[in-house]
Amino acid sequence: MTQNQWNAFCNFKEQMKSLCDEWGLLKDKLYPLQKAASKKDTPEYPLQTAVVYNQAYDSITINDDIRLIVIGDNPGKDEQLEKNRRYLVGQSGKIADGFFHRKPELNIDFRKNTIIVNKTPVHTAKTAHLKYLSKNGDEQIQKLLLESQIQMAQLTATLHQQLLSGTDCPQNTPQLWLVGYAELKGKGIFLPYRDALKNSYSTEAWDNVFVYQHFSMNRFLIDLRSYCAQNPQLTLSQALYALGHLHRDEIFIV
Repeated sequence: MTQNQWNAFCNFKEQMKSLCDEWGLLKDKLYPLQKAASKKDTPEYPLQTAVVYNQAYDSITINDDIRLIVIGDNPGKDEQLEKNRRYLVGQSGKIADGFFHRKPELNIDFRKNTIIVNKTPVHTAKTAHLKYLSKNGDEQIQKLLLESQIQMAQLTATLHQQLLSGTDCPQNTPQLWLVGYAELKGKGIFLPYRDALKNSYSTEAWDNVFVYQHFSMNRFLIDLRSYCAQNPQLTLSQALYALGHLHRDEIFIV
């Protein structure tokens, strides 16, 4: 990273950590809701972290070459474990890691060249369980779910645009991949995130934002393979660019 990029990242990291610490003070209210939400469709698991700060940020240095920001949904069962407390370390993360490993032409190491963010740091075993928290939580919990989405969208958009403006290598312009968009449509739980993210971007920087299916259950790979099969004239990079903008324009209606 350049010095300007590093300064932007350090500011992002400190703000993110401070917010997660603040939101984590509601853990005594969150734990019962998180446990109750998982009872119907999730085997019992150790619930250890109600609000998860991504500790992978603490290992990033100025010498790292950040080429991608990936936005997942929210921390799941693996991400909230005390031994992890990192985003996308479960099966979805392994699929993403494997994809980039098999595609060296993209020149991205998923664990070294990527900053991973979520739409909210509030843990649930499944993303859909956030609706249970919103429905059954009190005013503080409802405010947390709304505020955390807006704050994380704004912080992430600011970081991305500062990385863009601070780059000294136009060939490696940092992209932002928003993966998982089911809850960004209709009456989805992440509508506040969607709107806050779009409102935080300049028109020029918005061209570097892409939307894809989630890595979970191979949905990203299935969708990409289908698109490539329909457009065999495109290289992988061209297909990713076109598909990511196609989904982006479906979700963020101008």
